[in-house]
Amino acid sequence: MKPVIEISQLGKKYRIRKAEPYLALRDAITDSFKYILRKKNNTKEDFWALQDINLAIEQGERVGIIGRNGAGKSTLLKILSRITWPTTGQAIIRGRLASLLEVGTGFHPELTGKENIYLNGSILGLKKREIDKQFDAIVDFSGVEKFIDMPLKNYSSGMQLRLAFSVAAHLEPEILLIDEVLAVGDAEFQKKCIGKMEEVSKNHGRTIIFVSHNMASLQNFCTKGVLLENGIIREENDINAVINTYLSNTLKQKLKFSERKDRIGNGQVKIVNVTLLNETGIRTGESLKVEIEYASLTNNIEVTEFGVSIWDNNEGKIISLSSTFKNQLHQISKSGKVVCEIPYLPLVNGSYLLNAFVSSLFGIEDYIERIFEFDVHENDIFGTGKIVDPEWGKIAVEHNWFIQNDTK
Repeated sequence: MKPVIEISQLGKKYRIRKAEPYLALRDAITDSFKYILRKKNNTKEDFWALQDINLAIEQGERVGIIGRNGAGKSTLLKILSRITWPTTGQAIIRGRLASLLEVGTGFHPELTGKENIYLNGSILGLKKREIDKQFDAIVDFSGVEKFIDMPLKNYSSGMQLRLAFSVAAHLEPEILLIDEVLAVGDAEFQKKCIGKMEEVSKNHGRTIIFVSHNMASLQNFCTKGVLLENGIIREENDINAVINTYLSNTLKQKLKFSERKDRIGNGQVKIVNVTLLNETGIRTGESLKVEIEYASLTNNIEVTEFGVSIWDNNEGKIISLSSTFKNQLHQISKSGKVVCEIPYLPLVNGSYLLNAFVSSLFGIEDYIERIFEFDVHENDIFGTGKIVDPEWGKIAVEHNWFIQNDTK
């Protein structure tokens, strides 16, 4: 059986026009010769959003497309949806396809929710009796029954999303494309959507392509992953392997230690290198290991303490750790490495900064700020499908709730 989606040598080029500087009429008259020359200059630049994409997706596969902003994920989905056409290559689609790329895509704001359901069904090639058969299930899943006869322009973005996803999931397309749009919905609805996608994929053999920055959702739902970087496929593999590759590239070191002029301390013991040992990326609730390599410049200094601290990008200190807190380091040599392990990292998803220091009996020997900027990625740490949002705070901690009903 041939793949339901077969992409070969696909490329998409955009031509970027550089804006000309503003020129008043007076300038054009007094400096017309330079103006004419300026207009002849080449002010166009080609940008390849996708290059040489080759991909085969089989029936029933659940594929997660991963990559940073600007990697080409949305462009790829728009080509598959026939919203835009490739510059090179081709994408063969074998089956009826529905896409959910942006809130309200394919909906008409002046039509009611009910009318939009029938409009979308018609676009997919369904007959009225086929839409009638699914209508009640669509409305029930979306949760907008009270507003179904209201014009769509009066819906909130969340209501539009609910209706759009419900239509796409229930009108029985063989292929379903879903972009990051699900991030608009609340956590409960996102979980409901993931459950529905699993149902239609496993029970009905439908193919689903899912683009998201939520690694936990991708890991729980998808079986295959595709990592895009700068418009090309860097890796196509099992979803866990692709996620690990993606997360391992989120570490950004500021400056080489030999170039750091902003370090403070006595300087008789130096921090030579600091490494984060998490090869598969850093996620909430998982362990974080920091390795500090040090060297003494003299023979009569003994290292007594190591410390690390984690700050947010607003220069607020969140975590401070010292080897003296645990008294686990003894008879430290004049040079070597030490590792600090945080068994359960409580930080929620976001970007953070790492500082480190080393001390001797004479005080701070070397203290370096902003050694790394690193990303912590979301994780379903409580196993409920709910991701702790950074707006709730920077720290996620274990907690339990108990109900004590009044017996009176």
